[in-house]
Amino acid sequence: MKKYKTLFFDVDDTLLDFGAAEKVALRLLFEEQKIPLTTEIETHYKKINQDLWKSFEDGKLTRDVVVNTRFSILFKEYGQEVDGALLEKKYRSYLEEGHEFVNGAFELITDLQHQYDLYIVTNGISKTQDKRLRDSGLFPLFKRIFVSEDTGFQKPMKEFFDYVFARIPNFSAEQALIIGDSLSADIKGGQLAGLDTCWFNPEMKPNKTKLIPTYQIQKLEELYRILGVKSDSVAVS
Repeated sequence: MKKYKTLFFDVDDTLLDFGAAEKVALRLLFEEQKIPLTTEIETHYKKINQDLWKSFEDGKLTRDVVVNTRFSILFKEYGQEVDGALLEKKYRSYLEEGHEFVNGAFELITDLQHQYDLYIVTNGISKTQDKRLRDSGLFPLFKRIFVSEDTGFQKPMKEFFDYVFARIPNFSAEQALIIGDSLSADIKGGQLAGLDTCWFNPEMKPNKTKLIPTYQIQKLEELYRILGVKSDSVAVS
């Protein structure tokens, strides 16, 4: 069993339930705009949003372009012109309030915090992630939070991880593991940076890429077995 010293965790849909936060934020935004949020519109928004963030991960778009155009693109397809940046600001204020946990996340991090050097590595908006992590109680359990907006790079770019590694004392990639739900950001990024990777795949989605993670888990509690620790923080002999 390999011994790790440093653990990197993604935030959205790994530790915090982004889907739940997004759903509430969208509902409140559309209520404010006095527009019914149908299942069709919500699904269409998610497709636009995912495509834009994928372009961001690929380095084709800036973060500002992603967040300030997604609503204008959506509404334009339904025949309305809106101020995308203004709607983004309103949406962001609602999204910041969402900090529901992925099942088992708080217990896991609480158990691991004294045995490993824990860090957050996330793509996103610094202010939003900071508030959600603080409100959830996770913030003080990590040695440092690294958000793409602050680094100037994003997962899966090697430069993002170079930035992170340079700010961790006595860091060894051979003793580090990244845990995240995204093959394109977390697993690809981890591999480019020379890390072992753990794909958190709760819905057991098929892997249609050529990326092969070091580990795959369906539940966060499976990480205990990989690390060789018990959920009460007593090491497995």
